[in-house]
Amino acid sequence: MNSRHRSPVQVGDVAHLFDGRRLRLARQLAGLRKNALADKVDKTPTAIASYEKNTKRPAPTTVAQLSLALGVDPSFFLPGPVELDFSDVVAHFRSLRSTTQLARDQALAYGLATVEVSATLERHVEFPSAEVPNFEVRSDEDSPEEAANLLRSTWELPTGPIPHLVRAAENRGVLVVFSAPASASVDAYSFEGMSRPVVVLNPAKRDYYRQRFDLAHELGHLVMHTDAEPGSAKIESQADRFAAEFLMPREQISYLLPAKADWGQLQRLKEVWGVSLQALLYRSRALGEMSEVTYRNAMMFLSSKGWRRQEPGVMPVLEQPSLLPGSVALLESSGVDPWELAEESRVPLDLFRQICSRSPRYMPEDDSNAAQENLPSGVVSIFSNRN
Repeated sequence: MNSRHRSPVQVGDVAHLFDGRRLRLARQLAGLRKNALADKVDKTPTAIASYEKNTKRPAPTTVAQLSLALGVDPSFFLPGPVELDFSDVVAHFRSLRSTTQLARDQALAYGLATVEVSATLERHVEFPSAEVPNFEVRSDEDSPEEAANLLRSTWELPTGPIPHLVRAAENRGVLVVFSAPASASVDAYSFEGMSRPVVVLNPAKRDYYRQRFDLAHELGHLVMHTDAEPGSAKIESQADRFAAEFLMPREQISYLLPAKADWGQLQRLKEVWGVSLQALLYRSRALGEMSEVTYRNAMMFLSSKGWRRQEPGVMPVLEQPSLLPGSVALLESSGVDPWELAEESRVPLDLFRQICSRSPRYMPEDDSNAAQENLPSGVVSIFSNRN
């Protein structure tokens, strides 16, 4: 029987089985603080907190109000495929000072919803085992570079450029998804999920080269910083060094890097290695192939040409994830409706489709600018972006 014709879950049953952690998930996905949600359902913030901590269960009428206020089906509040533990998840956001707590909470909730969707799909499709080694960073001297080479070795990557970094990560069990349009204020981020590592990419700048470096940066966090306090300049620098070595290993690229700003040669290297001109210049200086003066002059030239914002040449299409979307397509070909999978995951269908999309969904340019300029928090309800 098609799930669209199943008997709906009774609100009274949801009240008895209510999981407060899923209320917190829905609230953060919607970009609401406790007091804002309390106002919507005519309750106190203390009551909302008690529901989320499972110290008090809401009445059936309150469940219905919460469902309506948050734009989710009452069944969303039933225990899901993954036991959520917010206290055990440490996400690495690029800059904690420039990103509000509300925006980070919303972004992390999106990542946790991704874990739930993945856990549901893994009931029906076999996923690759997660293969991300843990490398303790003892000191800044060579440690990030050693970690990058360890990951290349563990993943048995070939010598030279990595042709499709997203696919390489997915083949080793890393969940890679695009963020929701509402999270445009949050850069790429990562965390160790309850079942497997997760990287959420922000495609707002639509930059193939930036996306690859972002993914390599986040892989650095997953390898080196599982227990580190996120957001510090030190660990962000370590992740950048990891990304540079991972994408452009010293032994494989140093002899190719020009000592002077040979733009033709740099452009050719950019196309082959899948990194930006700026990354190549920085790498050339870091490896001692280019002097500090030459590097600074080259960067000044980049700025004068407007290339720091948009480099010359054709921009390749963003690398696309295939693990989740491919699984959905496989199941759909076997007669399983995505609606059924979304229901099993306990997430709204539009959110399920966003998480399992091969291509990013862009907020219209004007709306994106308005969201960033008029809302200091940068938060818009993820559920508002319905197709």
